Amino acid sequence: MLNKFRVVLSLLLIFGFSATLFGKERKDAYFAHVPGSYWVYKDQDGNELTRRAVENKEIEGEMYSSFSYEPIWEDWTDYDYHIHPNFYKVGEERVTFLMGDAAQKAIKARLTKEMGTLRTILRLMMEGFDLLYEIEAETEDPFYVLPTSVTSNAAWEAMQINAKITMRSDPPQDPEEMILEITIVETGKVLGTEDVETSAGTFENCLKIEYQTETKVETFPLDQADQVPNPPGESVTTLWVAPNVGIVKFHQKREDTVLKALPPLPHPLFKVSTTIETLELKAYEVKSADSGTE
Repeated sequence: MLNKFRVVLSLLLIFGFSATLFGKERKDAYFAHVPGSYWVYKDQDGNELTRRAVENKEIEGEMYSSFSYEPIWEDWTDYDYHIHPNFYKVGEERVTFLMGDAAQKAIKARLTKEMGTLRTILRLMMEGFDLLYEIEAETEDPFYVLPTSVTSNAAWEAMQINAKITMRSDPPQDPEEMILEITIVETGKVLGTEDVETSAGTFENCLKIEYQTETKVETFPLDQADQVPNPPGESVTTLWVAPNVGIVKFHQKREDTVLKALPPLPHPLFKVSTTIETLELKAYEVKSADSGTE
């Protein structure tokens, strides 16, 4: 009987620990936001990104912490809402990033890049042919970073992105146009805690959060569905967030969305790309609420 009680007690302790990964830390401790704080990151190519906490801003009656960035990205394909939030809020139930239209611009820029590659290849393969296209994109706002109380490996919907690509050929062909409707649902999950070593030091008990996309592509008219026989490209993004510091590490593996879904074209320029991007904390200073430094 005593052994059974010990087993039950052990299970209770395990589940009691995992039910709230924020644990003894304040729910806002993982996302420092006092104005004057800054974080310098280094990417896989050695380029630096500096994020600064600036004055809070009221948006639709709610107060949000806000950030500025150096350098400002000139190419929207370089923007990523996981690491570039303009505003964020730690609420009673969840942490959210507010992006405005930035995520829409980013997904549109990436799809435009893919379609530009496709257009170039088709024009080289077929003399006198041109591919005309229009891209529309909608994203949810805000991005649901994580719940303030979460069970390890329990998933939540973090973001949904909808895009529409309307394609026409020149000269016109039958059908006159073809439409790709793309739905990207991104799911978040806390994998647990890890110690992370960076150029800025070693950070213990970092939350490890993974975001994975599930993408669907529908083709219209429906009788053209065989034009996208392959599954579209996906992405997996991982954040490591340290108590009293914030994001200390970022890793993303992202595939081309449209090009992967298309049948391979017999041309040497046709290549489905997989992009791997990383960021690691290089230096930081986190101010406390009384204007001291953590």
